[in-house]
Amino acid sequence: MKKKLTLYSELCYVFGVILLALGTACMERGDLGLSSVVAPAYLIYLKLSQYFDWFTFGRAEYLVQGLLLLLMCIVIRRFKVSFLFSFVTALIYGTVLDLMMDLVALIPSYGMAGRIALYIIGFFICLIAISLLFHTYISPEVYELFVMQIARRFKIRLGKVKIIFDYSTMLLSVILSFAFFGWWHFEGIKIGTVLCALVNGWLVFLLVKFIEDHFEIKDALKLRHLFDLKEKD
Repeated sequence: MKKKLTLYSELCYVFGVILLALGTACMERGDLGLSSVVAPAYLIYLKLSQYFDWFTFGRAEYLVQGLLLLLMCIVIRRFKVSFLFSFVTALIYGTVLDLMMDLVALIPSYGMAGRIALYIIGFFICLIAISLLFHTYISPEVYELFVMQIARRFKIRLGKVKIIFDYSTMLLSVILSFAFFGWWHFEGIKIGTVLCALVNGWLVFLLVKFIEDHFEIKDALKLRHLFDLKEKD
């Protein structure tokens, strides 16, 4: 039996966050649609940046995730300090996202062919990032935390809550797009969004399986207990 390579869960977190930001920036540059989860923050960024130069996509991300964290605590009627780690992840991700947006903006545009290439590259980078983040104990972004805690609080299957959450964010994105930019004007929600919804879950599953088949996941630091979100109430 072939010996598996070692992959540390902390590195999964670091590279997962960096690659997710890079992939999102590439997809945004391609302008063929973002995932429904990040689309609301993107639309708020597009609108408010018209009035405030300092308001970036990254800042919109941790603004939206902060509000979502507050909503989650109200809905499940509980708060734990460990929840705040997810907001810290959102702050880190938002900061890295702004950096990646600036870097990707330097890539020359080559018409539709270039846009498609950027979208595809960003799409697969995001898939790799998400697959890595499934193998870390460090708190995920608030989006994932929200789904996990709602499923746990109301004893609903995680996959079902995730589907409802994705559809809800897509509907919210459509409403925001129409409200901000006019009737039947779509921003953020485009053909690429539909593609994400159709194949994301399947491809992430394949990549997760590949990682688990070829790598042994270990912790380099003894910090897992600090991020445990599954302790009893």
